[in-house]
Amino acid sequence: MISPETPPDERPADVYYYGTCLVDLFYPEAGLSGIRLLEREGVRVVYPQGQTCCGQPAYNSGYSSEARAVARSQIERFSRPWPVVVPSGSCAGMMKHYYPSLFDGDPFLERALEFAGRIHELTSFLVRVLRVRLVDRGEPARVTWHTSCHALREMGIRDEPASLLAQLERVEVIPLARESECCGFGGTFAVRHPEISAAMVEDKAAAVAATGAPTLLSGDGGCLLNIAGRLEATGQRVRPVHIAQFLWERTRAR
Repeated sequence: MISPETPPDERPADVYYYGTCLVDLFYPEAGLSGIRLLEREGVRVVYPQGQTCCGQPAYNSGYSSEARAVARSQIERFSRPWPVVVPSGSCAGMMKHYYPSLFDGDPFLERALEFAGRIHELTSFLVRVLRVRLVDRGEPARVTWHTSCHALREMGIRDEPASLLAQLERVEVIPLARESECCGFGGTFAVRHPEISAAMVEDKAAAVAATGAPTLLSGDGGCLLNIAGRLEATGQRVRPVHIAQFLWERTRAR
């Protein structure tokens, strides 16, 4: 868990919010919930119009020039020195760790590095910067949690989601076997290696179903889409929910 002695980062008055493609197209309530959680803490949230995909699909497919054009466009839209909060470890990881590499040897590198230094995954920002304290207003519930590979391995998100869920006194988190094991999505990986991807998500969906929890939580839309698709195909009635939406639904004023 997060140690109370860990000094918090400086609390900002303004933040940018990067919505992500999958939140925009499939989980809009998750995006709105993340904004509401931030605003409730007294932070002004700015959502730049014209933001697009982070460029990860192009980058992972070897289209560096196309990914570079996308990265430049996003950096220019988030130009003020405010934190950029991202409700996805995958997109956050791309922006924080791979944007600078796209501009190696380019005069734009300095801006890419500055931008990368302002990237925060949502749950980490709520816990480490805003130090949120949640009041559970929901009915008793049982959930299980899937850890996103990118959130864990690229953004270092380990205890933050658990710390937030532990504040919800009427929520029981059922441990998921091999919780941090990849679900097999991986963006273009699922397209290039469909058989391997299908086998991986089959294992993950079976583990989710074995918990008996009616709700699956994660912090990445790609994982939720992939696991939910397999659960539905096998007739499992498990509701996939982004953690931002779940936290908001449990703690908003009635």
